Amino acid sequence: MATEATFRVEADQFPLGTVFENLPDVTVELERLVPAKDAVIPYFWVRGARVDDIEAAFENHPGVRDIALVDRVDDEYLLKVEWNPDYEGFLKTLAEADSLLLGATGTERSWTFEVRGDDRSDIARFQEVCLERDIPVTLTAVHDLTPMDSETYGLTDPQREALELAYERGYFDSPRKVTLAEVAAELDISQQAFASRIRRGTHRLLGETIVK
Repeated sequence: MATEATFRVEADQFPLGTVFENLPDVTVELERLVPAKDAVIPYFWVRGARVDDIEAAFENHPGVRDIALVDRVDDEYLLKVEWNPDYEGFLKTLAEADSLLLGATGTERSWTFEVRGDDRSDIARFQEVCLERDIPVTLTAVHDLTPMDSETYGLTDPQREALELAYERGYFDSPRKVTLAEVAAELDISQQAFASRIRRGTHRLLGETIVK
């Protein structure tokens, strides 16, 4: 049965985490990872810094071939990085894994990754490979996916929990009754991780109900 899992990785163990050395207040959200023939290409959003500063933060990284601005929405920047596949690390492990990367959010302290495998053995193997490569990962949640029906609308348990709590606390009211940080604190996760769950959960819910 398909299984989804959440892992936490210390910021300095993930190559994109080097941006925090010079820009400690930014938030990075990995949107997708594209394995190419001679490169691994991650696309990621960065909030909290100027794009020139973001690009400069990767200039001397040994794993980066090139970095380019793809899009901008308000003060958020979507960047594309060509990553050398010979550079060992968590990014390469993700690209080689049988598990699908659903999303990732990083701050100065740590990264949170959500991955999906065809069954629990894929998740276990991914964790084993990380340990074999001396990449310390912490499994924080795992659950089997149930067949999609009108009760779940394809939402993961963390996404459903985040959306329900945000609704109950009045985050979607106008004016809002609570902030992201306040609701995230109730779940004992970072504001960035909570925002990511809300964004992906809303996207999936709209795709299954309105945009068919």
